Amino acid sequence: MEPEVITVGLDGSLESLAAAQWAADEADRRNSVLRLLHAWILLAAEAPDTPPDRDQNAGARQIVDRALDEVRARHPHLQIIEDLVGSEAEPALLRAAGESRMLALGSRALTAWESYVLGDVSLDVVGRAEGPVVLVRGGWSANPPPPEFADLIPRSEPRIVVGVSLNGPCDPLLAFAFDAAASRGLPLQAVHGRSLPVRAYAPWGVGPDVAEEVIKEADGELRESLRPWRESFPEVPVQLTVLPESPTRAMVQTVQGAELLAIGRRRHHPPLAPRVGPVAHAAIHHVTCPVAVVPHD
Repeated sequence: MEPEVITVGLDGSLESLAAAQWAADEADRRNSVLRLLHAWILLAAEAPDTPPDRDQNAGARQIVDRALDEVRARHPHLQIIEDLVGSEAEPALLRAAGESRMLALGSRALTAWESYVLGDVSLDVVGRAEGPVVLVRGGWSANPPPPEFADLIPRSEPRIVVGVSLNGPCDPLLAFAFDAAASRGLPLQAVHGRSLPVRAYAPWGVGPDVAEEVIKEADGELRESLRPWRESFPEVPVQLTVLPESPTRAMVQTVQGAELLAIGRRRHHPPLAPRVGPVAHAAIHHVTCPVAVVPHD
């Protein structure tokens, strides 16, 4: 049986190099093959003996070579495929996502205005890919902070966080999240946000009895949704977090310190609806840890 492939899309940015390191760590952990992919529509067909001073693909090749050197320094024995593709980036990445266990891409932090008008390749790929897409910030690092800065960085338990909507089946998302936690030996925190109904509010504030009833109901639904996965992954400690908040606010409040956030994206949606929902949209633009967007029915 051939090993699975984890692909990273490269564009020469620091963010894509961070994604390459994340994907290399993941490939090493899973004994998978790492594919370094750079797509350039102007890639020229050249003979193998083309001299360097006439190599029209030198710039594209340097992007892959730089990532290869950085990955090799940390993972000298990792099996790596270098892939230069003569294509627009978006179709090349979508094909790669369909052929790979997962696709990793660099992700930039955005201002509030940019987050609403963004039309970049990463967002389009996330919204259309057949498999999981992991977005990695340029400042991400798998290494702990230096001792002199340790006291300045908030401490929290390393864990995987998964956002669960409970609006329908999301088996691929839960499979991805439990597998990610198991492969790292980390606990899994399942987060669900549920806005309180109008009847919960009174002139003096929120009625505690109604809020408690809503939270208790949501907690029971979350436990039932996770039950088969907890039975399949008994070695994974699971923490349930249900908050009387919108799903987006619940996610933002709980993800601090996580090693990975996994969120879902529905494959089927109304024709005029955005391909990426509000929770995924907020996570893509504002969460600092790697974010895995997993498509499901």
